Amino acid sequence: MTSSNPTRPPVSRRQAGLPVHRYLTDFDSARAAHVVTETLVIGSGVAGCCAALEASHAGSVILATKRGFEDSCTAVAQGGIAVSLTPEDSPEKHMEDTLRVGCGLCNPAAVRLLTTEGPDCVRELLSWGIELDRTTGKAGLPGSQLRATREGGHSVRRIVHAHGDQTGRELINTLRRRVMETPDIRTFESCFLIDLITIDGVCHGAVTFHEQHGHQLIWARQTILATGGCGQLWRETTTPPVATGDGIAVAYRAGADLHDMEMMQFHPTTLYVAGSGRALISEAVRGEGGLLVDRDGYRFMTDHHPDAELAPRDIVSRAIHIHLKKTRANCVYLDVRHIHGFADRFPHITKLCADFEVDVSRELIPVRPSAHYMIGGVATDLDAATSIPGFLCCGEAASTGVHGANRLASNSLLEGLVFGRRAGRTAAGHIVAGKAGKAGSQV
Repeated sequence: MTSSNPTRPPVSRRQAGLPVHRYLTDFDSARAAHVVTETLVIGSGVAGCCAALEASHAGSVILATKRGFEDSCTAVAQGGIAVSLTPEDSPEKHMEDTLRVGCGLCNPAAVRLLTTEGPDCVRELLSWGIELDRTTGKAGLPGSQLRATREGGHSVRRIVHAHGDQTGRELINTLRRRVMETPDIRTFESCFLIDLITIDGVCHGAVTFHEQHGHQLIWARQTILATGGCGQLWRETTTPPVATGDGIAVAYRAGADLHDMEMMQFHPTTLYVAGSGRALISEAVRGEGGLLVDRDGYRFMTDHHPDAELAPRDIVSRAIHIHLKKTRANCVYLDVRHIHGFADRFPHITKLCADFEVDVSRELIPVRPSAHYMIGGVATDLDAATSIPGFLCCGEAASTGVHGANRLASNSLLEGLVFGRRAGRTAAGHIVAGKAGKAGSQV
């Protein structure tokens, strides 16, 4: 297993000497529906979609999702995709930034894969028709260059985005369209994962519960988990209701090794309105010049880091927490009143604030940190393999070591693209090899 910290090995229930309760619910396998496929992918965010598309090259794929494509964490991602595509940038620079922000706990080999394979993944998205924002050309029309912004912890402007602050929605729409156009992929929406099917320690698919069809046993040669994180465990979180961590729990019950489960990244700036849920205010707002101030207008981040508002997320979140305790306040504020064209650059955020009667052109935006991204998860190697044969994992549910102890801003969508594709390729390779072995044994 690849570990972000080799001195702290992964932990499974068996290794901890705890009982392994195999199945969460009772079901009659004789009465349940049985479905067979080459590859089962669980989760319809960026990692799951990329895994399904790649695995489909080797045969049939079922893409099962708890609700629908629009309910994933990917769909609500605002900021963008961190990728080195400009002349002043390089995969090496991107790798250096990722390692520095990861607090010394990154797996360098995983980071190298992320930053070197990322550009090709984004070029593939462009070939599939994703509409990323571009610089302005003649007559006010989009130019040929992708428009990039800077976020906390990055040394250059490398965050590409779509429709201002709706990158995730454009990304998932592009991937969904591609999935629907692929004949070998079937999608099962409203299909809840209950448990993995394991026989003699090998994964053979999963037990699910479908909204209409009840219990289903989906048998697969390869199973890929891409169910995201567990942000809903926190009272204040940026994550959608589906982020309940049930995929990681399923892997744990099956005996898979987990790693860094104590590491949850908090996003520094979520809209704070008493009595309402928390909504993300993208880090790109600070990348475009947004300033953090307290109720007296004091810009306190300059006291904590040379990069002030563009310091890594852990530093900004910690600084806000310290300042809130010091001033006995419930929130701090983002000042964007000086940013020309803010509403055009961030239409979703502008509308979100307006819905809570905050006019961003005249008023400060109240913010505070909230749980945002699961750093730990199911331990995997660089090809998405877990400690259970036949079972792969990718995306936020996985722990590859790529983030260390603190994720660099906008590396999450890139991780889904790169390691989702690698998971699909690994599954496809096993399936092709299995078919070849079977054919050889019959000769």
